[in-house]
Formats: sequence, C-alpha cells, structure tokens
Amino acid sequence: MDISFYGAAREVTGSCNLLSDGKVKILVDCGAFQGGDFLENRNEHTFAFDPKELTAVMVTHSHLDHVGRLPLLVKGGFSGYFYATPPTVDLTRLILLDALEVMTYNSRKFGTPILYSEIDINNVMAQFKTVEYHEEQIIKTVSGQEIKFKFYDAGHIFGSAFIEINLSGKKIIFSGDVGNAEVPILRETEKLPNDVDVVVCESTYGDRLHNVQNKRQEVIEKIIKSAIDRGGVLMIPAFSVERTQELLYNLNDLIQHKKLLPRDIPIFLDSPLSIDATEVFRRYPKYYDEEAIKFLQAENDLFEFPGLRVCYNKEESKKINSTPGVKIIIAGAGMMNGGRIMHHALRYLSDFRNTLFFVGYQANNTLGRRILEGESPVDIFGEKISVRCKIEAVSILSAHADQKKILEWLNNSGHHPKKIFLNHGESQACDVLRDKLFSEFQIDVTVAEYEIPLEV
Repeated sequence: MDISFYGAAREVTGSCNLLSDGKVKILVDCGAFQGGDFLENRNEHTFAFDPKELTAVMVTHSHLDHVGRLPLLVKGGFSGYFYATPPTVDLTRLILLDALEVMTYNSRKFGTPILYSEIDINNVMAQFKTVEYHEEQIIKTVSGQEIKFKFYDAGHIFGSAFIEINLSGKKIIFSGDVGNAEVPILRETEKLPNDVDVVVCESTYGDRLHNVQNKRQEVIEKIIKSAIDRGGVLMIPAFSVERTQELLYNLNDLIQHKKLLPRDIPIFLDSPLSIDATEVFRRYPKYYDEEAIKFLQAENDLFEFPGLRVCYNKEESKKINSTPGVKIIIAGAGMMNGGRIMHHALRYLSDFRNTLFFVGYQANNTLGRRILEGESPVDIFGEKISVRCKIEAVSILSAHADQKKILEWLNNSGHHPKKIFLNHGESQACDVLRDKLFSEFQIDVTVAEYEIPLEV
C-alpha cells in the first residue's frame, strides 16, 4: 500500500493525495494550483491517475487549493461519492462557482481556458455525502473490502477536518491543514488518535514559530488603531472563507464591547464570496466554539455591527472610492492574486498614509509575496505602481499551525505515529520540520515528492 502526491509536494498548493492498496484507491483532496502562470498552468494537465478507478474522494476543507479540481474528476469519469462535513460541502459550492467566474473573466481578457462548467460543479455537488465529526463511515467495495474512515475537527477553517482511514490493517491520518491555536469562532484542533501507522502532515509553517507575545485581538487592535491614526486607508486582503469572518468577529468585539473603534469609520466588506460564505457560517452555529456561542447569544449576530457596509455588486464596490477620509477595506483575494483587492491596491498602494495589512500566508509568485519581500514598483493591470504605504503582516493571524503546534499535535503526549510524510510546505519548511521531528522524537519522517509513491 502506498500514497502518491499529485500536488502540495514541496509547495503549498494543489493538494491531491492518492492512497492505494492496488484494489482500493482513495483520493484525499483535489485542489487547484495557485501562484503565477507556471503553477496555474498545471491545472490544465491531465491527471496522472484515472478518475474512473477511484473508490472515493474525501475532502478535508473548502479552500481552493484543496477543492479546485474536483469538477475535473467528474469530467474524467469519477462516479463515486465525495465525502466532507456539511459546512465544507456548502462552502465548496461557493468556492467552485467563484473559481468559474474568475476563469470566465480570464478567458475573455487573456484567452486562458475555462476548465469546467456550472454543470460540472452541479454534478460534483450531487455526488457529495455529508459526514459529521466522529461518525465512523464504512465503504464496502465490490471485492468485499471494507474501508473505515472518520473525520475529526482540524480547527483550520469552518468545517475543516483531518481524516482517519483504516485500510488493509493500517491506520492512516491525512491532516489536511492543521489549525492555528486559539482561533476565533473555531474549536481547537482535536488530538491525534493513538496507534497511528502513518500521518500525512502539512508543514506550511514547519520552519517557524508564530509571534504569540501578544494575543490576536491585541495585535489587530494595535494595527488598526495605528492605521487610523495615519489618517489613510487600511486595506486588508483577506481569504473569503474564515479569515474574513474572523476579522468581522474581531471588529464587532472592538466596536460593540470594547468601544475602541469609532462607529463612524466605514468598514467595507468588498467581496461577494466573503458575503456568501458568512451566510454559511450563520447556518451552522453548532460548529462554533464556546466563546462564539456566548457572543452569539448576547449579540444575535457575530458578523454585523455599526459602520459595516457590505458591497456585493460592482456598483457598490466602486462607491468605496468616493467615500472620503479614513476607511477600512476588507477584500479578496487573500494573496492578491486577483479579486477586488487589486483595484484598491492600484488606487491606494502609492500613498504613504495608507496601510496594507496581510493576515494570511502569501505563496511564492503571488503579488502579496512580492510586496512582502519589498518589491516596488509592482505591476497591477499593466501599470507600474510604487509601494509607499505601510506594510503590516502578522503570522499569529494565520489559519495554519506553527512548528510548535505541529510538534505537539503529532506527538500527542508521547503517542506519536510510526511514520510521517510531510507535504503542503515549501522545501525549507519541510526540511526543517523533518529534522526537528527526527531529533525530538526519532520518528521516521519523509518529505513528499511530486508523483513519487511512498510505502505505508
């Protein structure tokens, strides 16, 4: 039995893991590649496996780099079930429709291909089966084999899971993305089960620690107040699922409870996907942590507060520019590789009074990464724009675990797995985490390589 990696191998995009014992073939995630033309062109490549032969597809969470190529599996002949938690199913539909809209726009403007249609997305949704946390599921194959699997709360984004699969006498865990510590709204990442043979573990921040000297709310408060004091515009490129909702939750607390932000400062949520995703959060309060439930009981809504202006259509978005003075703009995409944030960057990056606040991971080759690394001027819609505004970036706001939490999660009070395969991390992060795991726990650790199977 082996696991092959068709994405997220020494990179943080295109997650796609194939578990096979020769008869049973289980795919865990099938994400899009993101981060510049070189990576994104790989989305057009034919799969190195036959989708018709897949027994099942299991989805850890709804980020595009984990679900973006699901429709291509259906187009390729996959007729089985996709398994995911209820929030993940609802959010996946939104993510795929948004990706289709982006592809359609890019096709008109640049002549790039549209990889799938709304019909393909509808077919994916029709093949989903929802799975609640901790409910053991059994798949019986035509050859008489039984596949048992279970979802656990990964604490990464709303509805995210790590997956335990029992196949051919082995217990294998796919981490998906492991959540950061003390994330608003979400429950903490559940403990790793005992007696695990192999864990496929993400390593996005495997080479570093988040700055935890200050609490998340204090960090947000400090940066927002500083931006307001500068008298300019605060731009926040935010991922539409989770990061935006966390920001709204934090801003709600700062305004309603702590009275630290003036109510007359307009806060624009300029992202249709974020607005739709927030409605999914509202539909599933049972997935909130205890603090969020108490907040909900007191306020009736986690995401609504004075000063918030929701911009769903383009006309509403354009009105932001005519709003004078200090303002806060939350817009996608989180890595500035598209979306409405690009229009705001074009307008506001060159003014020293303004602030650009990164609240998530910036992958290689994205505009966000280039700005973080000091590039100026940058190209936006064919124009060279000087970056004169203040740049803020805080890793504590990441949705991913840092090295310390990954180590704690994998060790689980001494009950660590027999083998670990590291994926979903750039080379340095993978290698540093591999060496750290071996030195601390003497665990057999291997870094995943693209299309090279590893024996379970």
